[in-house]
Amino acid sequence: MVDIISNIGGYLWGPPMVVTIIFCGLFLTIRAKFFSIRHFGHAFSYTLGKEGRKESNDRSHGNISPFEAICIAVGGAVGVGAIGGVAAAIAVGGPGAVFWMWVWGFFGMSVKMVEVALASYYRSKDERGNYYGGPSYYMQKGLGWDKGWKVGGVLAVCFGVTFLANAFSASQVFTISEALNTSFGIPRIPIAAAYTAFILYLVWRGVPRIAKFASKCVPFMCLLYLTGGIILMIMNYENLPWVIENIFVHAFTPMSATGGFVGAGVMTIIRTGVARSINSNEAGQGSSPMIHASASTVHPIRQGLWGGVEVFIDTMLVCTITALAVLCTGTWNSGLTAATLTISAFESGFGIIGVYFIGLITFLFGITTTTGWFSYYSALVAHAFEKHPDIKYKALFVFKLIFPWPNVIIVTLFVVTGHSANLFWAIIDILTVLPTFFNVIAISLLSGVFVKLLNDYKARYMGIGQVDPNFHVFYEDKLAHEAKGQSSATAASPGQRAEGPATA
Repeated sequence: MVDIISNIGGYLWGPPMVVTIIFCGLFLTIRAKFFSIRHFGHAFSYTLGKEGRKESNDRSHGNISPFEAICIAVGGAVGVGAIGGVAAAIAVGGPGAVFWMWVWGFFGMSVKMVEVALASYYRSKDERGNYYGGPSYYMQKGLGWDKGWKVGGVLAVCFGVTFLANAFSASQVFTISEALNTSFGIPRIPIAAAYTAFILYLVWRGVPRIAKFASKCVPFMCLLYLTGGIILMIMNYENLPWVIENIFVHAFTPMSATGGFVGAGVMTIIRTGVARSINSNEAGQGSSPMIHASASTVHPIRQGLWGGVEVFIDTMLVCTITALAVLCTGTWNSGLTAATLTISAFESGFGIIGVYFIGLITFLFGITTTTGWFSYYSALVAHAFEKHPDIKYKALFVFKLIFPWPNVIIVTLFVVTGHSANLFWAIIDILTVLPTFFNVIAISLLSGVFVKLLNDYKARYMGIGQVDPNFHVFYEDKLAHEAKGQSSATAASPGQRAEGPATA
């Protein structure tokens, strides 16, 4: 079974998909004129820097503040994929996989900025005044309503169905149970049961409780993990030159077998690096735009800046720490994989303290990721029933009840059957590739809308270009303006009837 699932994942993540994703990242980076890199200082200043503090706790134009949104998004991205997923990529693809992880991190900053900006622009307000948005919204409105393409609705449905399938993957608790079992010897099924109960408690009050928890936990856990990883690298500094050299050399050449490492071809190296990078930073996957769309923001691009910084934190900082720690300690070719490999790396430097450290960090990362993704799934459920409010709130209530339970079911199945972590990550690859494929198509087709938003933002807030007073910063404002114009036209010509998305 492992071979069959791995072959399916390998086929879906084959050369056509990898080339498509990387080309999308390159295309959007060029269309944005390398904004994420050229203006990184501006992005940092208006997110985590001095200017960002003025707006970071504002909730006047959304359900949550921008800071709460990025804490949920970073918590959702910097999950166990940054611990177990990166280590699994190295165990399969070797040091060269890290290079391709960085490549997607570089392009992913632009990709995440684009999808977050589009989600914020095309978001909707429900009857209770709550904002919802995400890929299914900009697929429906941007491609369906604006361009009149039926494929917009088809993409929205395909994305929603394949993305919701991830709700039952239990990807976080699988690694958490593995890590805590290795660290403390606690049986995996009781861990999954306790984890499920805690998740149910956090999601029961919805996004506000999740946001409050994430805003307190995420900064602490990221700083704690970065500190531990940097200390570990300093302890093994003499190995860093070899590590850096092999990351670049074996990004383009096959890696022969050594120790417990079975060797890898170039395509395997590229595929594992890109797949694990997407699984961790989620750029192109369409997940975190769903929570960013709920945030209070003065402009879609301003929220998009948070998306780019989110990828930088996840890939260039946290994932890099994991990769360098695993490689510089020499544990990468031990034959271990996933979280167990990362635990081994920290144990080699800190002893039993390192084991406990990763156990704690994995638990915190997993909790923030699972609760963050609950908010993403809720946005999709809300979109599916947006025209039927009574059914929508019942569906959200039912989803809230059933969401935590796959955590117990999946872990129990793997424990009882004895299947390895490699099978689990092969399944995750399949669940990741499909919504990513649909999303990168949509954001590529809507890149023109993003460029208009970016030009307007640069004119309004950066003094680059001239502001168009007739440009509408949010799609709902554009619809309101069009509806008003149609109403005026109808009043002037009673025989005509207003049509189009404004009346949908």
